[in-house]
Amino acid sequence: MSHLYRNLRIHQIFGANTDVGKTIITTALVKASALNLKNVFYLKPVSTGAPQDADDQHIKHFAGAYKDLIQTKCLFRYSDPVSPHLAVKLASKNQNDGHSTPSDETFITAIADYIRRCSVTVPRSGHMYVETAGGVHSPTLMGTTQADSYRPLFLPTLLIGDSKLGGISSTISAYESLILRGYIIDAVILFREDYYRNSEYLIPYFAERGVYATDVESPPERVDDVTKDYSFTEDYYAKIVPTSCDSTIFDTLQHLDDAHIRRLDKLDSMPKRTIDAIWWPFVQHGMIKTEKDVTVIDSAWSDFFSIYEPSSKSPLSFNEQSLLKPQLDGSASWWTQALGHSHPSLALAAANAAGRYGHVMFPQATHFPALQLAERLVHVGPGKGWASRAFFSDNGSTAMEVALKMALRSFSVNSRHPFHPSEKKNLGIIGLKGSYHGDTIGAMDASEEGVYTCEWHQGRGYWFDPPTVSMQKGSIKISLPTALSTTSQNPSETFKSLSHVYDVNARLDTPLAILYRNHIERTLQDLKEHGHKLAALVLEPLVMGAGGMIFVDPLFQRLMVEVVRDPKIFQFPLPVIFDEVFVGLYRLGHQSSAPLLRTNPDISVYAKILTGGLLPMGITLASDHIFQAFNSSNKTDALLHGHSYTAHAIGCQVANTTLDIVEQLVDSQPWAEAQRKWESEDQDVACKIWSFWDPNFVDSMSHLPAISEVMALGTVLVIKLQDNAAGYASQSAQVILESIKESNTINPTVSAAPGGAPFGIHYRTLGNVAYFMTSLNTPRATIESVENRIWEALSNPTK
Repeated sequence: MSHLYRNLRIHQIFGANTDVGKTIITTALVKASALNLKNVFYLKPVSTGAPQDADDQHIKHFAGAYKDLIQTKCLFRYSDPVSPHLAVKLASKNQNDGHSTPSDETFITAIADYIRRCSVTVPRSGHMYVETAGGVHSPTLMGTTQADSYRPLFLPTLLIGDSKLGGISSTISAYESLILRGYIIDAVILFREDYYRNSEYLIPYFAERGVYATDVESPPERVDDVTKDYSFTEDYYAKIVPTSCDSTIFDTLQHLDDAHIRRLDKLDSMPKRTIDAIWWPFVQHGMIKTEKDVTVIDSAWSDFFSIYEPSSKSPLSFNEQSLLKPQLDGSASWWTQALGHSHPSLALAAANAAGRYGHVMFPQATHFPALQLAERLVHVGPGKGWASRAFFSDNGSTAMEVALKMALRSFSVNSRHPFHPSEKKNLGIIGLKGSYHGDTIGAMDASEEGVYTCEWHQGRGYWFDPPTVSMQKGSIKISLPTALSTTSQNPSETFKSLSHVYDVNARLDTPLAILYRNHIERTLQDLKEHGHKLAALVLEPLVMGAGGMIFVDPLFQRLMVEVVRDPKIFQFPLPVIFDEVFVGLYRLGHQSSAPLLRTNPDISVYAKILTGGLLPMGITLASDHIFQAFNSSNKTDALLHGHSYTAHAIGCQVANTTLDIVEQLVDSQPWAEAQRKWESEDQDVACKIWSFWDPNFVDSMSHLPAISEVMALGTVLVIKLQDNAAGYASQSAQVILESIKESNTINPTVSAAPGGAPFGIHYRTLGNVAYFMTSLNTPRATIESVENRIWEALSNPTK
């Protein structure tokens, strides 16, 4: 992961193209650093071609009088003068050793290890230059382009521009490729050339964008006479790197040093500035005691934050030297991440749509990203077989308000009852205790009053206390609420596996199903008799997230849907809303909850994973029956609801790209392997339940004394701790897991991030409930590391 040191300023050298003079300019910078009496490290991660022509050898040849201050290193060297991805294949073929190509992770880990080793050898201050090969998108060993392969290191960048014909275009293109991937570009430098004069255009171009850019004199043409060529090159370096330390190279060196200091100063100042200026969501500011309570996120990549920790516990420790530490994003950035942070395909999709459309108004208009997204969600996605329309909005909460508006109007129209305006305002919904549908006030009113509601809250409806599913001491249990468990007979079921719990159709004729149905019917009949006007059923299917990660017995929710559609209970079926903002689009391992509940909604809502966690967007799907309640020749009958950024093209394009990638993951080997681990002993279950979390780990966790119950589905792992003061206000989960926030430097093999560094885990809790969430593409090795850390913390909680 990212590297940042006070004593070692590091810059990565990218080239706008091959043969643009990266090594020449890097050599000048190395010599200038040495002249300033800095310890200098030069790293060429991969080199191809004859060893005597290698770039690290060039640095050694021209190190000059200060060569004792300069260390050079090449990590992967291949003799064939071709692209690295071909060179490694040719080397393996020529040696006939069958060795596999080093993976991207192996490649990056080797670089990271070398950087860490160098950092502890610097007594006061030093400079490091990491020179790439070829252009920005030249392949590395696995064939991944350099811009993507090096991204986990997130090193500040110096871009060497192209001074040849076509160099203006290639330099700007390279710059934009790096910017799209989030790189910090501290400087652009290129050769001064009298014919094409690219620098005359590029220097002001970058200056307008706030980027330092400069040029240096071009090197002499190479000559065949080796002695003369060496002499001419020596004279050139003496000219552009004079002992007087007065040249463009030294100005650039000073700029890079200043950029390094500015970055450190900015990071140092962020906690106090944040406390003084920001009002956080879901945070009691009165509990923030010091600036150390602020997590400063410098960047993020894959499943990890790169957080700034200015004070190291062990300044000279091999693993504690970097000021940036990897920290696993244990809540998948509050349930939004699908593909990890900084996914280049999503960044490119966003940039493409921004460049093509920006934002365009949507009523009575269309654009291809929105149309494509609507059609795939309605016809082949979660709406297949029941939905006819997609309505776009800003986020999950606003999409739920749209759903409520649709449902209430549909009820009013289909009831054929001339409601008085005051009656319409008192229409209620049916839901579940612990439900949460967003923080906009309309969405709040669709939930029972609780910690998330506000002074204007007027809960409109009735909320059933649901039975829940969990694993307790290795057994799968259905826990009944008081309203059901106090009946004269409490039927129970024994389940061989979680898949049998979610095989809803097979459970419809069980005694527990009869108990559920009778309870739901009696309750609703009683509410009707007391004058309650109930207009819709609103469910968070399977898991109620913000309410405490409550896994509801799917049979109970299925029967709720059946009862509200039963003509014996209501004159006509009530609209059914599935709030799938949290659970939808494979969060729980399935595209939607409908195949598990074996019933479709009339309206469903999607957000979060929809756009891969990159930006907000919400979509409400509706059946044709719901749509027709608004369809007439009267303008005021229309759904007069919308947002300024409805169907913004950037969000739509990112969503389409996300769904493209997710569809590939569904058929991937890691998914198949995870599913096999959860295969039931009986293969007769209709819908297989599985998780990315290992079933043996989940079972073992359920036996720990500190834990009352555990559940895992798809990406989600939920651990409920034993706590007499359970509830949102409880701090038990936060306290008992505190140790996992820190990197495990004692036993780093328990958890190592890409690049080999031990990582901490950033997590959030809901009272006495701790939850952890992966992306849809989190490597199994990372998940196993997290499992080890959780086990370490909870198996001996007194440590």
